[in-house]
Amino acid sequence: MLKIYNTLTKRKEEFIPKSDEVKMYTCGVTVYDDCHIGHGRSLYIFEIMRRYLKHLGFKVKFVRNITDVDDKIINKAREVSLKANISIIEAFDEVRKKYIDSYYKDLETLSIPPADIEPLATENIPYMIDFISGLISKGFAYEREGSVYFSVRKFPSYGKLSGKKIDDLLSGVRIDEDTLKSDTLDFALWKRAKPNEPYWDSPWGNGRPGWHIECSVMSQRYLDTETLDIHGGGLDLIFPHHENEIAQSEAFNGKIFSSYWIHHGLLTINGEKMAKSLGNFVTIKDAVKKYSSLTLKLFYLTAHYRSPLDFNEAKLSEVMSIKRRIKVALYQLRYFKDIYVKDFSYDNIKAIYKKFIDSMNDDFNMPLAFSSLFELMGEINTKSIKEERFFEEAKALLRLILDIFLLPSEVIIKDGAFGLKNSLGKIEEWERDINIEEIEEKIFQRKNLRMEKRFKEADEIRNELLVKGIVLEDLAGGQTRWYPK
Repeated sequence: MLKIYNTLTKRKEEFIPKSDEVKMYTCGVTVYDDCHIGHGRSLYIFEIMRRYLKHLGFKVKFVRNITDVDDKIINKAREVSLKANISIIEAFDEVRKKYIDSYYKDLETLSIPPADIEPLATENIPYMIDFISGLISKGFAYEREGSVYFSVRKFPSYGKLSGKKIDDLLSGVRIDEDTLKSDTLDFALWKRAKPNEPYWDSPWGNGRPGWHIECSVMSQRYLDTETLDIHGGGLDLIFPHHENEIAQSEAFNGKIFSSYWIHHGLLTINGEKMAKSLGNFVTIKDAVKKYSSLTLKLFYLTAHYRSPLDFNEAKLSEVMSIKRRIKVALYQLRYFKDIYVKDFSYDNIKAIYKKFIDSMNDDFNMPLAFSSLFELMGEINTKSIKEERFFEEAKALLRLILDIFLLPSEVIIKDGAFGLKNSLGKIEEWERDINIEEIEEKIFQRKNLRMEKRFKEADEIRNELLVKGIVLEDLAGGQTRWYPK
């Protein structure tokens, strides 16, 4: 039974979707710059959730938007316009396209598939205009000199997601001043056009949508529902973004906007908030270039998704050690890599698998679920592959590892629970710069020397290979296996 911590109710709740198709929406990127490693965490953890929901037997329709009209994008376009001596419209389109392409390259680099639908805000503006018109007709919004605002005080339950009270917001929260608003708390649904910026026609004149209205419209339109099963995003989006989404959506429909709200913790760097002004802004591209996509994914798996996560050298050193252990374990099992086992054959395997399921069912506890991989490694390392009994167990162990963590399979989870296959690479690729025939010949020579009790010379061969990055492991029964250091 899957339980999810629901930000709306502040407790873990049994997950009961409205149908066997889970309607899931998360807030996507705003395309004015390259994605950073904080975006990467969001993209990765919600992808794991999607995979696990499918494993439980649900169909999943997953929508993640792309915000391609926003103040930050327009400001970037102004810079490009001045530098390249082109119109603001040309610059706006150039910025959008550049960073949309960059976003998809980041997904590809991390081997994370896109959501089922990834709509652009600019493609949905007519639907946003209709939505805003509906809010005006219902008395929840008003127009002032070409801009439209949502009247917060007309939605009595405003603040139910964040826990903020309307009367406390004026003193406790900084709100941008806008002299056109009836109330300082009101937020923009439609912004009238300013000089030298892109705009769209509307019943209220030229302008563009506010940020919050985008997600309300696109989530309900593409999921074809007025009540989502899951809405997700970072903790920093709870207020005001998600709070405003709830207000405008429920005011429009008179129905619960989302049954479950999932928010992930934020990422810091060496204990500080990531910011370009601090010089600690790390893009996904730079992180992958320096550490690899596998390292970045394993880093994300070191903390529960709701917890904060700090990007620092000590943590990365720990992750590099984890990565080596995984590759070594898989390399040790290369003898069995083509074997397919349909059923688990013994209790220990089932117990480890149950730990994986129980962990994921407890609010997607990914670090604990992932630790079951190391229990499987322990099984591999404590038994001899020469024993006939272990040979059968090893086949089941390998199949389980590949199914849960790496490869496509109908037995456990298609594409792997943690999407590590493509980031891990193929075992054959690790051998690219290794002369396998030479290594096997050296192992044969060493075996003969040991049989002749010429142990010093045998040790010299072991050390010679170690210098070349090859580790030898002697097994019970006289066998020796090797793997890259």
